[in-house]
Amino acid sequence: MSNKIIVPLDVSTIDDAVTLIDKLPDVTFWKVGLELFTSTGPQILEILKSRQKRIFLDLKFHDIPNTVAGACRAAGRYGVDLLTVHATNGRDALMKATEAVKEGAAIVGVEPPKLIAITLLTSISSRQLAFDLRIPLELPEYALQMALMAKEAGLDGAVCSPQEVAQLRNTCGDDWMLVCPGVRPDWAEKGDQQRTFTPKKAFQAGASFLVIGRPITAAREPALAWKMICDEVAIV
Repeated sequence: MSNKIIVPLDVSTIDDAVTLIDKLPDVTFWKVGLELFTSTGPQILEILKSRQKRIFLDLKFHDIPNTVAGACRAAGRYGVDLLTVHATNGRDALMKATEAVKEGAAIVGVEPPKLIAITLLTSISSRQLAFDLRIPLELPEYALQMALMAKEAGLDGAVCSPQEVAQLRNTCGDDWMLVCPGVRPDWAEKGDQQRTFTPKKAFQAGASFLVIGRPITAAREPALAWKMICDEVAIV
């Protein structure tokens, strides 16, 4: 199961990213998010590919349909494994994104990334959804509606918290990819994650991949923290 754990490169420079990659040689799947990609551009992707690593490019595109499609077309050329867009772009944008990412990949002859919809950020609580965002749905129902719209639009999966994963798995089927951040071992602090599970419980609930950052990368001994998590999920 260790190949289904994605570790974020939540740093801002190439040097810091390479240092972290070197500290965790057994990690095979890395996430590149807004901070690092904005700082370094595609250079970090080339470094990861040169080391035969898988890449989750987590840029969470959110804009009007034509702009989202253009961004996905450009990102499709990078040869990454996963790419994110916000489900709240709406159905038209999601449909255009699925076609655009394939077009971009075809230009350079690479496999298109799996396109994954953000249902709701895992830092958002039920109270924030209701009172700050003024969405008159219970949080699990809202996440489900976003995932179903994304599936109908042709996307490959969704990002959701572990607390919603069982419902989405039951409704969307076994082939639907579910990527879960907000995963915390019992021995780690929750940080700004509001809706968490342990790694073992998240896989048991139906997660396809887990994104686990600070419990590993901020640990005093990152390689030991990585091993402890791998040992936990090895018996799922």
